[in-house]
Amino acid sequence: MERATRLSPRSWFVLILLAITGQIAWAVENSWFNTFVYDELTPDPRPIAWMVAASAITATLTTLLMGTLSDRTRSRWGRRKPFILIGYILWGVSTVLFPTVAYIRTTSIAVIMVIIADAAMTFFGSTANDAAFNAWSVDIADSSQRGRVEGALNLAVFLAQIITLTAAGALIDQVGYFTFFYVLGGIVILAGLVGGGMLRDAPLPVEAHQPQKPFRAEFAELFQWQTVTQNRTLFLLLLFIMLSSIGMQVAFPYLIIYLENYVGITKTEFSIVGGAVMVGSAIVAIPFGLLADRWNKRRLIMLAICVSAAGGMLLSLVQAIPLLALTGFLWQAFSMAASIAAVAWLKDLLPEENRGKFLGIRMIFWIAIPMVLGPAIGSRLIQTWGIPTTLNGEAGFIPVPIIFQVGSVITLLSLAPLLWIAPKTKEVVGD
Repeated sequence: MERATRLSPRSWFVLILLAITGQIAWAVENSWFNTFVYDELTPDPRPIAWMVAASAITATLTTLLMGTLSDRTRSRWGRRKPFILIGYILWGVSTVLFPTVAYIRTTSIAVIMVIIADAAMTFFGSTANDAAFNAWSVDIADSSQRGRVEGALNLAVFLAQIITLTAAGALIDQVGYFTFFYVLGGIVILAGLVGGGMLRDAPLPVEAHQPQKPFRAEFAELFQWQTVTQNRTLFLLLLFIMLSSIGMQVAFPYLIIYLENYVGITKTEFSIVGGAVMVGSAIVAIPFGLLADRWNKRRLIMLAICVSAAGGMLLSLVQAIPLLALTGFLWQAFSMAASIAAVAWLKDLLPEENRGKFLGIRMIFWIAIPMVLGPAIGSRLIQTWGIPTTLNGEAGFIPVPIIFQVGSVITLLSLAPLLWIAPKTKEVVGD
């Protein structure tokens, strides 16, 4: 059956609704969950590193398993729809319940429970968004539409970041963490009910109507060397994504804590600065991604990585709000620009019949390894060079500039895998 060359208004509405809502939930989890732990539980950086690592491993295993399972699902509800509809609703419920760990007065138990609560939320979010929704967004678009769909997904990332950064800090300052998480969870539940209910799966390719291999055998293929050799460019690109993401994750989980406690700006002030940075990032990064489709992807990605690393270095040296906004813009905007170009390139290389499975492989390099190693490196740096402090009777450390400096050096190391990709291949220069 020929796939339609134009997406229906219904599909665009579902795509945009679920994309923006999912990205808002992830943006909050990546930033404000960490500040919640620091402000409400303990200023020790280790629980944040543990929570981020547990969340990353959960997200990766979930996407691997549920992505492969959704590839194989043949239900009357559809292929991806059951995972998206149910997953978004439970994602919202777990977000509502997340802050209740603060009622536990024993810090060690509260830390264990906050890690479990975040992992549970991540399981539902990764099932719904990382595995099923991302695969569905590829399913519904042929090559003539994929650029528009990818552009919409990238725009959703920026809109979610802007909304989160401009509203979240001020809202938390005004109403506290509890009300903030209740509102966020309610929005995710509503989006799941509306968007998941309206979603329609794309028709299956004729050859894919029945899975040919047992689930265990198909899943085991993820870890065979032959999978790597048959997808050499894809895996070199994944190595780049892994190293650049490690560099970002050394400092990013501690960014708001650093700005609030070392530099001395409030959450509301961070919302203003962060919002300005994200608006500027969208203006630069989205056109950059489109430009990469027309010019040499590899060279443009390498350029963006160098600018991002320089921005991270400069960010560690300044404290005035205008300079923080400028250097933060360089750090974030060009990192996102490189990511947009790399992910679009990666999706062009995904085998059509196994997209969910390979999106799971991407999670190992994009999420699991970076979010285990990066925050652990940052935590060790903070414990070694950070400023000792006590908050709510708990001892800990204030993050210091070295986390940005080390992160930038690691980011530059990500250039190495790109040098192994032939500079004149079709995948590099685009079509």
